[in-house]
Amino acid sequence: MSKRNVVHVEIPAANLEGAGRFYSDLFGWKITPMPEMNYTMWEAGDHTGGGFPEVSDEYPAGQVLVYIDSDDIEADLKNVMKLGGKVLRQKTEITGMGWFGIFQDPTGNVLALYTSMNPSDN
Repeated sequence: MSKRNVVHVEIPAANLEGAGRFYSDLFGWKITPMPEMNYTMWEAGDHTGGGFPEVSDEYPAGQVLVYIDSDDIEADLKNVMKLGGKVLRQKTEITGMGWFGIFQDPTGNVLALYTSMNPSDN
């Protein structure tokens, strides 16, 4: 069973290279560009991490997206709806990495669920 840990944090960026430099210089984070995905990964000193998606309608500036570990994204998204939330994105595969889903809680906060293809990652 998952520990329901925060497993990934996305910080939208208007300039991916610039955001990588900023956070690397500010916090010493390891930065890994992923140009094939138009995305940049970051890793903190404790090996937690996330990424910088390019600012878009799906990833607006100012909306940091927190991913929570999930053993069963479909079941969690059903519970979101039962509890008064809204599903914004059904379970979607991230090629070679895992799956995610995005939801909005009853207050309007947007969060995500994540399941790794490699369970030892959690």
